[in-house]
Amino acid sequence: MDITKFHWLNESRLTVDGEAFSIYAPPKSEYFNNPVPVNGEFIPPIVDAPVLYTEIEGDFVMRVRVKPNFLTNYDAACLMVIKDENVWFKGAFEKSDFGTTAVVTVVTNGLSDDANGCNIEGDTVWLQMARVGNNFAVHYSLDGEKFDMVRLCWLPVDATVKAGVEAQSPTGEGGEREFCCLTVEKKTVKDLRAGK
Repeated sequence: MDITKFHWLNESRLTVDGEAFSIYAPPKSEYFNNPVPVNGEFIPPIVDAPVLYTEIEGDFVMRVRVKPNFLTNYDAACLMVIKDENVWFKGAFEKSDFGTTAVVTVVTNGLSDDANGCNIEGDTVWLQMARVGNNFAVHYSLDGEKFDMVRLCWLPVDATVKAGVEAQSPTGEGGEREFCCLTVEKKTVKDLRAGK
């Protein structure tokens, strides 16, 4: 897939080497609509992390192998689907605040939730996002062959959405997020939980 034909939200540095590419996550960059009030008030959505996306109509399956190069909490490389800054879904390989690296999902419909999934040993993992109608699922794989579900959700999105990859460093000083072998297939999976 020619990642150079994708579009930017919050343009950053892109380095491409065949099927592999990296995106620089700037310091303190994030996509998150904090559900917890700060000093008694909700803060505006934080949507300044770089996202490289394509527009996709209808059902699809998107896959990529990620290596976030973890340094600080919440450093992550992600798959995302976006309607706008208030409606989006991401699956991330993230350094958690519990001292682990984990597949994490965030569903945002007005405000974000935040759900840590399974912990992953090693520094790379495959992520997959599948859409059927307005239902979405995130899966992960250690080998790129067998995928297990982490999260299934419903979102009030349009027929066409932005779908792609995101690089973040919410509490850190930034860094390279590596991606490889990105594919997007226009197809409807028979079993959204299984992702196939």
